[in-house]
Amino acid sequence: MQFLNQFVINFIGLKDGLHEFEFDLDNTFFEHFDYNDFNNCKISTKVVLNKKANLLELNFSSFGKINLNCHVSNEPFDFSHKNEMNLVVKFSSEMINDNEEFLVLPVGASQINVAHYLYEMIILSLPIKIIHPGVEDGSLESETLNTLREYEKNVYKKNNKIDPRWDKLKDLI
Repeated sequence: MQFLNQFVINFIGLKDGLHEFEFDLDNTFFEHFDYNDFNNCKISTKVVLNKKANLLELNFSSFGKINLNCHVSNEPFDFSHKNEMNLVVKFSSEMINDNEEFLVLPVGASQINVAHYLYEMIILSLPIKIIHPGVEDGSLESETLNTLREYEKNVYKKNNKIDPRWDKLKDLI
């Protein structure tokens, strides 16, 4: 938990206006959230805090390389990551947390930990199905892909044979 304290922004002593905070993330950051799907990563993040009299506007941006395994071939590759996210922070005695772009902090709060927001921004920006670029353009050669192609050919041959039971249904028409 002490590791995540470096992502705390103390906004109480800041003047109104724009303030920038930069963080470099690697696998150590994601291990604190028990997330270990990355082989390796190097991500640079920037948080721009716009402090106003009664609210805070946070603009998160990140870019970098994430080494992932392909879901089809299980081959590792570098995925180029780039994402942005906005968050508005208001202060109130009522706690309302029904919107992911709007956060309510209690009146008198003096800091916000942005680690969880950085984590969510990066993880949610990944595609659901991660495919190696070589699989998409056909340039990747691997034993796994060759086995999948052979299996696909065998299944196609089996599926092209017409089951004789379906021929009886054609007679009904």
